[in-house]
Amino acid sequence: MPKKDLISITDLTPREVEALLQAAAKLKKSAKSPQVLAGKTVALIFEKPSTRTLVSFASGIQALGGFPLVLQSESLQWKRGETVPDMARTMSRYIHALMIRARKHADVETFARYSSIPVINGLTDNEHPCQVLADLLTLWERNGRKMAALRKLRIVFLGDSNNVSYSWMLAAGLLGLNFVLACPERYQPDPDILAKAKRLAQTSSGRLDVVHDPAQAVQGADVLYTDVWTSMGQESEESRRKQDFQPFQINQSLVTQAKPGVVVLHCLPAKRGEEITDEVIEGPHSIVFDQAENRLHIQKAILLSLVGRGKGKR
Repeated sequence: MPKKDLISITDLTPREVEALLQAAAKLKKSAKSPQVLAGKTVALIFEKPSTRTLVSFASGIQALGGFPLVLQSESLQWKRGETVPDMARTMSRYIHALMIRARKHADVETFARYSSIPVINGLTDNEHPCQVLADLLTLWERNGRKMAALRKLRIVFLGDSNNVSYSWMLAAGLLGLNFVLACPERYQPDPDILAKAKRLAQTSSGRLDVVHDPAQAVQGADVLYTDVWTSMGQESEESRRKQDFQPFQINQSLVTQAKPGVVVLHCLPAKRGEEITDEVIEGPHSIVFDQAENRLHIQKAILLSLVGRGKGKR
């Protein structure tokens, strides 16, 4: 069978996304996971720190019977000048699959191009597909496990144009969702990613909007989503970003302007008191920790799909 990677959420078809959600729900319900990774090693490379990605993937691999080989990039020859193609071709002979959390999206694409094993994007500067699949699982569970119900939701992301919002844009275009990015004018999304998402939306009947007024954005919202205002590598901009993004904070006042049954998501870690208040993240609208738990179940479904069905053979 041909190797399949998950570098972008657009590497999946709508049918494959739904199959992953169904598989994750089944794995979540089962007391014991199928041992489909028995005798297999899955390497996890981290160029950036991680909590949820590291723990969910490592736990998921072990639950499926495999061995999670956790590697910090500083311990690899990559950081001493070894090329990504050389590393990919070498590691493909040692392991059965790789998850990589990298700074540059291009590095993950290159690794996948030269690798003979499945490669999974655990986060890059462009995308975070595993996170958005977990988000979709969380909303799908709450809406009758029907994709048609997800298409009726108004999903509003407040804050930065970042990897999470980009994967959400692309997912909306792919699946026919109604997605709004509410951001300050100086933080417009990458025009190429937005254009790609809109091209997908023309086929799927999805809707994508970029607005700069948070109060306007949350009107009629079923889902409010946020992320930290200052991502790793942007620390020098923190003071300015706090000022620019303050009107986009998810607080109780903003929540009350959305639909009465609105739910609140955050991919974590959260800087409480900045992009979201304690009152909201601990309040009745928050499903943040259900969302965090679903990282484990969707990770297992991804591994089952890409590695556990024989596609990860060396």
